Amino acid sequence: MSETDTNRVYLAPSEYVDSNHPLVLRTARALAGGAMDTAEILRRIFYRVRDIRYDAPEFDRLDSFKASDLLAEGRGYCVPKAAAFAALARAAGVPARLGFADVTNHLATGKTLERMGGLVFAWHGYAEVWTGERWLKVSPTFDAPLCEKMCVARLEFDGRSDAHLQPFDSTGRSFMSYDKLHGTFHDVPARFLAAEMVRLYPRACAAIRAGEFARL
Repeated sequence: MSETDTNRVYLAPSEYVDSNHPLVLRTARALAGGAMDTAEILRRIFYRVRDIRYDAPEFDRLDSFKASDLLAEGRGYCVPKAAAFAALARAAGVPARLGFADVTNHLATGKTLERMGGLVFAWHGYAEVWTGERWLKVSPTFDAPLCEKMCVARLEFDGRSDAHLQPFDSTGRSFMSYDKLHGTFHDVPARFLAAEMVRLYPRACAAIRAGEFARL
């Protein structure tokens, strides 16, 4: 099977990367309108999703993982933001998939780290898009106000190069690192993530349910 045939899979809608949802389709059409090339479309999609408010996850509500839900609600954490980026890319005709990794977060607040039980945040979600030559890794996670709060430069994306999380803050301190890759997926493994996060981070999930969990 050729690479082109394989990548057709990543143009198809799925339950959570719901690229056939009317809101996703409307948003993708608006973002793609007048674009000169695929790179420009991807840049527009990135900034549209990046600047959606980063907020605490809702593991008890599986629909919160959906791309369409993120666009409608205007808030969410890394996984639905990655799903939204992938869904908008697919709706615009660009093959896209999800990637997951355990990351080390050196700049989370002390209270967040206490609730998480350490620096490692498991199953961080990001997106990958096919440019015709290679897969680009893209993480449209942190919105501009949150980056300013953390004294971290906003992540930028040119549509042609990888855009991972920022490795350093504005003073040169370590920010985040990718430590363990879990592979790529056609859709969000939502039921697994909902159960796994409760298993790994019971205190954090209890705080989220109680509405006591800050953005970081």
